[in-house]
Amino acid sequence: MTPLISANQLEEILNSGENVLLCDCRFDLADPLSGKKSYEESHIPGAIYVDLDKDLSGIKTGLNGRHPLPSPEAWAQTKTRLGISPNTLVVAYDKQGSVYASRLWWMLKATGHANVRVLDGGLDAWNGPMGTIPRAPAPCTQAVGVMPYAGLVLVEEVLGNLQTKKSKVIDARADDRFHGQNETLDPVGGHIPGALNRFFKNNLNATAFKTPEQLFKEFSDFLGPIKASEVIHQCGSGVTACHNLLAMEVAGFKGSRLYAGSWSEWCADPARPVEL
Repeated sequence: MTPLISANQLEEILNSGENVLLCDCRFDLADPLSGKKSYEESHIPGAIYVDLDKDLSGIKTGLNGRHPLPSPEAWAQTKTRLGISPNTLVVAYDKQGSVYASRLWWMLKATGHANVRVLDGGLDAWNGPMGTIPRAPAPCTQAVGVMPYAGLVLVEEVLGNLQTKKSKVIDARADDRFHGQNETLDPVGGHIPGALNRFFKNNLNATAFKTPEQLFKEFSDFLGPIKASEVIHQCGSGVTACHNLLAMEVAGFKGSRLYAGSWSEWCADPARPVEL
């Protein structure tokens, strides 16, 4: 099953009466309250709001990155509260090129929830009706089971990989930040030594993903002999890296993994090397 769903496909499913949980994931790193405000003003009817900071991130310690993953136990509690039961079809969307929707997609997939799709093109692709009445989540009647994150890479493995070179790190940030220029989000500029750079926006034509054929060719050319299972994705805080993960899956490359702590965790320890 492709991880993407078109606006027309979504509208057909909604009109059929099939049980779908729409998750509005709009967010702005520079203005964390604007996503929820936009949702309250207008959204796809029936959608709930899922907040990057409050729902899709855990407790920050100052050393574990700007958007650390919640523990598997905390994430299971959040899924229960949001009404994401094991068989629920979840469709995530945003208005930022599917960046935040991709984070929800990965977190669900990584904890065993296969029935999740991202609305291709996000809210910009939606031509159906819009609602203005926020919907409160309907919690699951039974607690969702705790599952560890499959495909999660911890900082110790990334550090060890500097010597073993078993994997190739792909950084999803913009070219200038990758090279330590114009860094405004983290206190240190640069990248993990040996990492490659694939800006997440290169996965898109405007706001929609490129075709599977286009993405397959681009990632084939980019990776060369590197296998998908040898790829570790990262970015600034483990969000846009999920976009590259999703794009690779659209292209048919499965098995790559996520270093969720990403650059904001890596650079929090001055003992870790930095490359410009």
